[in-house]
Order: sequence, then C-alpha cells, then structure tokens
Amino acid sequence: MEGFASLFGSVPDPRAANVRYPLNSVLFIGLAAVLCGAESCQDMADFGLSKHKLLKTVMPLPYGIPSHDVFSNVFRHLDPVAFEEVFARFAAAFAQSISGVIAIDGKAVRGAHKRGDKATPLHLVNIWAADNRMVIGQQLAPNRNEVKGVLDALACLSLEGCMVTADALHCRADTAKAILATGADYALALKSNQPGLLKQAGHLMEAADDPDRAETTDPRLHDRTETRRASIVEADGMDFPGIKAVARLESIRIEPDGRQTSHIRHFLLSRQVSATAFLKIARAHWTIENQLHWVLDVAFCEDAARNRKDHGPQNLSTLRKLALNLIRQHPDKASIRRKIKKAGWDDDFLISMIAHMR
Repeated sequence: MEGFASLFGSVPDPRAANVRYPLNSVLFIGLAAVLCGAESCQDMADFGLSKHKLLKTVMPLPYGIPSHDVFSNVFRHLDPVAFEEVFARFAAAFAQSISGVIAIDGKAVRGAHKRGDKATPLHLVNIWAADNRMVIGQQLAPNRNEVKGVLDALACLSLEGCMVTADALHCRADTAKAILATGADYALALKSNQPGLLKQAGHLMEAADDPDRAETTDPRLHDRTETRRASIVEADGMDFPGIKAVARLESIRIEPDGRQTSHIRHFLLSRQVSATAFLKIARAHWTIENQLHWVLDVAFCEDAARNRKDHGPQNLSTLRKLALNLIRQHPDKASIRRKIKKAGWDDDFLISMIAHMR
C-alpha cells in the first residue's frame, strides 16, 4: 500500500477535506476490483464487501467499505489529466526502457455517450509500446478530434530512439514534427487523403531500379495464408518533415475457399530501414488492435461500459489500462482471462499482481 500511496499521492482529491474514505483507499479498492473483473462502480462496492477481510490487512477501514456512490463520485470528479500523468509515469518506470515500435491509435468507448447521443461516444487516443506490450499513455480526443488528441499526447512524451506508427489520418506535417520532437522516428501510413504525396511515392517506386525488398508468409492464420512483400526506396525530392524513405507494402491473402485478394499500402519513414525491418514495424503496429483494443473490449468489457457522466468514463478507462499492464507483466503464464479469474478466486494471486506496483 505504501508504494501505491507514493505513486498516486500526487493526484488531487476532488472531494471535501472531511471525507471518510481517503482517495488512495478508494483508488486501491477500485484497481483491485478491476483486476478481478469488476466492470462498474457497483461491482467495486460489491468486490469490497466480499473482500473486506483481505482489504483490512492492507489498509485501515474504520468506516467499512465505500459505497457505490463513493466510487462513482470519485471517478466522476477526479482530474483525468493528473490521473493519466501518474499512470504514464508508472508505465514508463515499469517498463524501465521504452524501445521499438510505439503505435498510436484512437478508440471510441462506445457505451460512454450521453443519452440520445449514440453517434458521439467518448473518444480516446491510446499509446501502445508494442515491444513492451504495455499501454504507456492515454489522451482525450477533444470533440472527437483524434488529430488534436495525438498532438497533445506527443507533447507529453519522450520517445528517444523509438519508431512511432500511425494510420493515414495522422500522415500530416504537424504530426510528423511532433513525433520528431519526442526524439523518435515515424512510419506513417499514406493514403488518398494526401493525394500529392501518394502520387510522388508511387512515382519513386516505379522509377527505382533496385529497391530493397523482403517477403514473409504467415501460413494458415485464421484458415488463410497471407504473404507480405515490402519495398523501400529513398524519398528523393519529397517535401515532408524529416522524410528519409518511402515504403510499399503488398499484402496477398489466399482465403480458405481459394479466393486471392491483394492490397497495397504506402508509408513515409523518417529513418532509412531495411525492407525486412519494415515488415516487422508494419506488423507491430497492428498489435494495438489485437493486444490492446480487442482485449479492453473482450476481457474488460469496455465498449459495454455505461459510465457516462463527467470524467467517469475517461478515468475508468485509465484504471482498466493500469490493470491490464499489471496483468500482462505478471509472470504467471495463464491467459488474461484466466488471470482475472484467478485474482478473484485466490487472494494471494491478487496480492502478487498488485505487488508489481513499486
């Protein structure tokens, strides 16, 4: 508990000074509950009651377990920026050294919308360290403006030596400059939203006599075979901040019924890399979808969460990512689903996960 208190002690308590339950106690119980599968503030209160005996050994609880209203009030009014800053510091310290591919992508929390506004749910930008398999940051996309959210997120990061990847929405000069300012390089997808750059990239590929090439095949993934072919050329004459190379990636899929499809994408890079290395970079970017966004929705039921008032959805999303990092870094070899169940059933296992917060 001392380590937890030292980490989250800088987060200001939004409540009056005479509250019964210290902020650290509420946050600790909330995190422990999410590690055991809690999906709402009511679940947190129920978890606290069922684990009262265990929690009393960790913290003083002279007034018993906080009610659902206490959890709801705290997460609704807690400063999300201060909470996310502490989370980012913890993630950076936990990973010790962030390296490799940093994938940035937006995600809508679909259940977090005001009544009658289904088309405008909460939209967050997530920052994912693919090599470390950790979330290292989260930023609100103001008014669902994902570009602004990414720029705000990059302004708070130091990513020396990393390779930042993002989809075509972020293939922009201001985003490229912001990435370079963090000390990282970029690999940005290029599509028809930048027709001039896409045309130049295509001409460079066609004019290249002997581009660096590489190929890899994934046999029978999801009953299909996929071959990816990459080509890299220098970005001579292209006007884009820091650009050094252009990459072309062709994906060829053979479906179970024998149908073959082909898809070609182009990328702008600020670092000259080999075609073999680029294949790994492009593949690593998609881990933000299948190792973060998919897990948040399936294991933590984020899309189904109906917390929608004030800062509640944003703060609870941060709490889920903190729990996911702890679960992922625990040495037990079980799946995430099994770890969540084991934490709920076995108090020693739950404590061993929380003990990672140091």
